[in-house]
Amino acid sequence: MAVVRGDGAVLFANSALEDALGISRRTIEGSSLPQCFTEPHILQNALEGAGSNEFAALRYDAWLLRQSNAEPLPVHVVVAQTDKAGEIIVELLPLEAQAKQDREERLLDQAQANKELIRNLAHEIKNPLGGIRGAAQLLEMEIDSKELKEYTKVIIHEADRLQTLVDRLLAPHRRPHVVGDVNIHEVCERVRSLILAEFPRGLKVVREYDISIPEFRGDREQLIQAVLNIAHNACQALADRISVGDAQLVFRTRVSRQVTFGKQRYRLALELHVIDNGPGVPDSIRDRIFFPLVSGREGGSGLGLTLAQTFVQQHHGLIECDSVPGRTDFKILIPLP
Repeated sequence: MAVVRGDGAVLFANSALEDALGISRRTIEGSSLPQCFTEPHILQNALEGAGSNEFAALRYDAWLLRQSNAEPLPVHVVVAQTDKAGEIIVELLPLEAQAKQDREERLLDQAQANKELIRNLAHEIKNPLGGIRGAAQLLEMEIDSKELKEYTKVIIHEADRLQTLVDRLLAPHRRPHVVGDVNIHEVCERVRSLILAEFPRGLKVVREYDISIPEFRGDREQLIQAVLNIAHNACQALADRISVGDAQLVFRTRVSRQVTFGKQRYRLALELHVIDNGPGVPDSIRDRIFFPLVSGREGGSGLGLTLAQTFVQQHHGLIECDSVPGRTDFKILIPLP
């Protein structure tokens, strides 16, 4: 980050810019910032526009020149006005960081949209569903034909199946958020025991815990369900490897420092990774895995990851997925005190 005059002369440069350029702050200050780019005229035009109040802020991508013949660095440039006349802030973000921030914002927006969609859809289904089931029951009482009663039984059975689905959709919004002290490793151990009870052979569960992670305030049962849904999905994807005995599931906990997600910066955050050595998330659904009713498995409800995302979001957290054939890593981020 740098503070510059309208002509591009640097008034102040922080240590991050010093590191990026590979020269001292003393050398940077007083020099022309536009000349540090492969296309200096773009920044110069932006500075002139900010100085003449054509805009409050401007963003664009550029290449930053570095010393010692190093390759130019791709950056996202943010030019913004300040409260002081004649001073303009130029912020440089590595494109990877900008892409990560954009992806997190999309995930949060998607989670909010999913929540509203689920609640509205479930309520729209629930009301007529009861009437359909009740009408089928009354019709069943009025007819004597055994063949015709088979049809009413189908209606009642399918209405009950849909009711169960609706109840699952509404469950996170009905149940109160029960807050207490949560030890993330107790959560992982509970999920581990449930997974091994269902898949006792052919699956190795590896624990890589950072035991220094402090307890935090949260809903233990919700977090167990969130981690269980992710782990259970992983095990179903590992079916072929489980059958030959080389399936692996890893629970890894770490602490991230000075991390930004959900449009906020946190001093400390929990990182919980659930990693499997399965075939990876299919390309066809990779961008939609957290959408409700989207499943990569025949017969799957497509609700497991949606509910996991809802529960984690209620802890001001975020779930990310990085998947390639042979390795899928679901990362849960939750702020720590």
